[in-house]
Amino acid sequence: MIKSTVKTAMTEKGITILGLADKAGLSQRTIQKTRDHRIESCTLRTLSKIAKVLGCQVKDLFEEETQYRKQAAN
Repeated sequence: MIKSTVKTAMTEKGITILGLADKAGLSQRTIQKTRDHRIESCTLRTLSKIAKVLGCQVKDLFEEETQYRKQAAN
């Protein structure tokens, strides 16, 4: 399972949902969806816009949960 780290990155940068939405040119709802730890789908374009505003790479905005990685390896 993929886990979003957008919320953590926003907290570290001190940026709000409204601020990120405005700077990235995205809706507040889109930002809210990307912050959900159970993120199911998101376009690379959206992640790229968010990463640019947060000053990080797209790959920094999500991670695989450990349990999922162990199951995939077997």
